[in-house]
Amino acid sequence: MLFNSYEFIFSFLPITFFVYFYLNNKRFTVAAKAFLVFSSLFFYSWWNIAYLPLILISILFNYVIGKNLLDSKKLIIGIKFSKKSVLIFGIVCNILLLGYFKYVDFFIENFNFISDSNIDLLQLLLPLAISFFTFQQIAYLVDSYKQETKEYDFLNYALFVTFFPQLIAGPIVHHKEMMPQFATLKNKVKNYKNISLGIFVFSIGLFKKVVIADTFAIWANKGFDVAQTLNLFEAWATSLSYTFQLYFDFSGYTDMAIGIALLFNIKLPINFNSPYKALNIQDFWRRWHITLSRFLRDYIYIPLGGNKKGNFRTYSNLMVTFIIGGFWHGAGWTFLLWGFLHGLALSIHRLWQGLGLKMWTWLAWFITFNFLNITWVFFRAKEWDDAIKVLGGMFGSNGIVIAKKFESMMLFLTEYGAVFSEVTLHIGGGSESFIWLVFAFIIALYLKNSIELLSKFKNNYYYLIFTVLVLLISILNLHKKSEFLYFNF
Repeated sequence: MLFNSYEFIFSFLPITFFVYFYLNNKRFTVAAKAFLVFSSLFFYSWWNIAYLPLILISILFNYVIGKNLLDSKKLIIGIKFSKKSVLIFGIVCNILLLGYFKYVDFFIENFNFISDSNIDLLQLLLPLAISFFTFQQIAYLVDSYKQETKEYDFLNYALFVTFFPQLIAGPIVHHKEMMPQFATLKNKVKNYKNISLGIFVFSIGLFKKVVIADTFAIWANKGFDVAQTLNLFEAWATSLSYTFQLYFDFSGYTDMAIGIALLFNIKLPINFNSPYKALNIQDFWRRWHITLSRFLRDYIYIPLGGNKKGNFRTYSNLMVTFIIGGFWHGAGWTFLLWGFLHGLALSIHRLWQGLGLKMWTWLAWFITFNFLNITWVFFRAKEWDDAIKVLGGMFGSNGIVIAKKFESMMLFLTEYGAVFSEVTLHIGGGSESFIWLVFAFIIALYLKNSIELLSKFKNNYYYLIFTVLVLLISILNLHKKSEFLYFNF
């Protein structure tokens, strides 16, 4: 089920909201919690009920392992194990589960290529949210090993994993930042301020997704998947369209998740904070998918040694961490290259800082944004040929096409290979696409983000009119229903 669908907005969400608080109001708190777990599992299984047993088995397995890690002595199936052994066993099982569904075909393909064999692919359908609930539960196991969690019962743990606003695409949350909120008595009662805040930020997120992101998707999809060649302007329009599609798609999802959780008096951690305002690659990763960056830092980078074992190990740890981060996003060499490039950029940035070098703010932003825009090409491309097509066009390999109306004043450019014709013939959009790109730059770079707007929110007519207008425009565009990009990861 999608946040941006009629059935979610007009059926699932209001029913879940009213029943949950009705049960709490009647002091059936356990029943209310059980209903929220049931609703979340229903929300998950709406996509494909065949994978419902998978998430249930994963939850039960990790609950048992976590419970053992919290006890002073470990006892599994009558045999004593050290805490570290139990932790390693739990992490390995989670990784194997994720690896089987997400990466087995990738390894078979590459084995076939290297060995010239012809092993059939399993053609497994990737279970929705498996990357997110796997990482979240691995974090829980490590925190339990460190005695940083308090588990109350299986129902609490199931709610921690399945809470539907953050189940599908994050944020990746910690047990200690979620479960105390569900245990707080005041959060079991409807809070009209939170309801107002929730609807406000949900409306903004919905608008970002169905109006802005899905508009850019048209040009990005045509450029990457349909067009055979791209001229200079088409290639840049294609790459920038995806850059902003991904931005508003993920930002929209994050806003909607925060808004829905607020309806239930739950505050999710900030996961998105104007990342295209970043002045360097480190700043970007402090703003983009913040909870994933936190996971990579706390559970991969620091255990590898972080920056405590000399410069070479620091750079190596950065590279390993971000190659793993790239591979987490998808089973493909393009994702591995994307992760490698980000690890390399972070290493260069660290070296630059160590040398005490500075640059102008505008130049720092320009380099950072263009690095992101270029590397997103590998992130989006389904095949190497798609990436080469777009990047080649961006650097002029297929020539420059200029609008026919400028021919009289710019005719001299024909000597340098310029052609006067329809600029965006292969991707469509024409001048509209360029207007949208300007619009996107203004929103991403100059306007307040959703978190800043939330802090300024007031219950007055101005915010009411704004919320109703944005929500109405978004609902009128729900017929263009499309999945969120991070559902693919």
